[in-house]
Parts: sequence; C-alpha cells; structure tokens
Amino acid sequence: MPSWEPYTTTYYSASSLPDNVWDALKSHPQNSNCLLPVALKSLPREQTRDVVLRREQCWIVVSSLGVVDFVLSVTNGDIGTYPIFIFTTHPIRDLTRDFLFPRLQRLTEALRDAVPIERVYSVFAPDVVSHMFAELWGSLTGVQWYKDPYYHANLTYCTKKSFINRQTTSFPGLVYELRPAVESDLEAVASLCYQFAADSEPFVLSHEAAIKEAALLIQNKQVWVHGIRLADDVHDDIASIVAFTRNSEHVATISKVFTNPAWRRRGCAERLVRRVCKHLLANKNSVALYVAHSNPAARLVYHRVGFLGLTDGDAPVEGVDSWLEIGFDHNKVELGHW
Repeated sequence: MPSWEPYTTTYYSASSLPDNVWDALKSHPQNSNCLLPVALKSLPREQTRDVVLRREQCWIVVSSLGVVDFVLSVTNGDIGTYPIFIFTTHPIRDLTRDFLFPRLQRLTEALRDAVPIERVYSVFAPDVVSHMFAELWGSLTGVQWYKDPYYHANLTYCTKKSFINRQTTSFPGLVYELRPAVESDLEAVASLCYQFAADSEPFVLSHEAAIKEAALLIQNKQVWVHGIRLADDVHDDIASIVAFTRNSEHVATISKVFTNPAWRRRGCAERLVRRVCKHLLANKNSVALYVAHSNPAARLVYHRVGFLGLTDGDAPVEGVDSWLEIGFDHNKVELGHW
C-alpha cells in the first residue's frame, strides 16, 4: 500500500494503544473527552486481562502519511455500552468529502470486522463525520439510520481565563448549600438522574439503574448537589445536580446537569455549574461540556459561567464545534446507555 493511502489498525485494549495514538488523544483532550478518559480508566482494569481476552472494547485508528487522522472507540460504561465515538485530530473546517470518504470507508469496514453489527446502536462525532459514517455504515451493513438525530449539540469549554466568577442572584427566603453529594443524598440524586434520562430518549433508565448510577457518581466523587430550603424549614431538598464523569489530566467534562422542575427559575443550575467549574478549574486547565442546539436556556447559563462560543454573533472559537448523535434501526441493534 502506498504510504499516502489511509490504513486502519484495531486495538482490543487500551494498554496496546501505541504512543502516537495516546499523544493524539492527549494533544486534544477537549475534543477527545469521550475517548481519552475511558481509555485511561481501562488501563488498570486490564491488569486482570479479563477485558482484553473477552474483547469487550476496541479502538480503531485511521492513519495516513504517518499521522493519526481518526480514532474510533467501542467502549463500555458502568450502566451500559457507549455509542460509537469518533475523534479526529484535524480541524473540522478541513474535513472535506474527499478527505473523509476513503478514511471513513476503511473505518466502517474495520468496525464491521471487529464487532457484531448490533453493537453499533449510534454514532457520536462532529456533524460531518457522523453523517458520512451513518451513510457508509448503512450501505455496508443494511442497517438504516434515523434522519432525526438523538442529540445535536455544541462542544464548548470554559478555561481559567474565561471563567466568570460572580455572585448569582439570590432569592429572599431561600437558603442554599452547594456541596459534593454524600451517601444520604442517594435517593434524591437517583431521582434526578432518572428524570434527566426520561428527557433523553431512547436512553431512559429504570429506577434500579438510576440508583446504580447515582451510587457510582457519589462513590467516585463525581457529582455535586445544590441543596435548597425555605428559611423557616429544617429540611433540605436537592434542587440540582451537576456530574462530571469523563476526566483526564488537564480537562474535566461535565456530563449531566439537571434541575428538579419544582425548583426551576431560581438560578440553581447556573449557581451550581459555576461552583463546580471553580472546583474543577483548581486542578484542570479547562472544563468541557456538550449543550444542545435546541436548549437556548442552557446555552445562556453556560455562557454566563464562561463557556465559549455559545452566543449569536460570537466569532468562531477553535475547538467549539457541532457534534451529532445518529441512531440506527432499533430492530437491528442493542441499545446501550451514556
């Protein structure tokens, strides 16, 4: 094969990933936030060799001219299997059809050889990558994709420099407490996890799965809560949660923000997101998150905290890109959860 032609390599363990792949992921920790933290988390688990021998996960790398172009991951979370995530080292503006087609064609062929077709229930990647992947995968496997996306969002981030540390509006007669969740918060956190998932079809949770997710978040110290009560009341309620589950050396990723409908319109989400960002930025260079195009209220909240590229008229910000999750025919796949 000529050196300029793209080629794929499939790795069935994070520990087998070569240095140039780790370097590619670590050089773009915000854009690789769905892949890098999972790969890092897999390393100690692979010491038992069980994960490697069962080939439960894999990473497929597309390279050309000695450069890593794309990394695709097939990985598992604590609650279920993750979507197919695709990361690229190239700026989105450079992803022309002529560049993408041969690389994604080889990527889909390698994926078909690596995993059962039913494992590929959705793909999440920059818009143009998701669209072409879905077309090629559908043509290759006969599994059709849904034209209405599961999720369409901007990847954005807040840095120590862009963070806006200001007092959020308070409401008379209310007492607040912003803190890491503890075991006694389990039922309340699980309830908000359940409600969050109920708004995220098709990735709904059973009550049992919500309890499991909440317990893991609390155990791993990856969720904060916004306690709230009336001044003349002695019992706190949990108004909001903010979870951050995909974290690498320099970047933390907020993966869940949800406010109890009974406590909305009181600034709880902004207050807690700002406090969590302040906590995370003490040890990280930036905090990343995805915010849906269809959720202008959330976009405004994150903008006020210091997340970049979210308001109309903003100049383009490098690394703030549109990402798209496309789902495949439910009759031919096995849904996971993320």
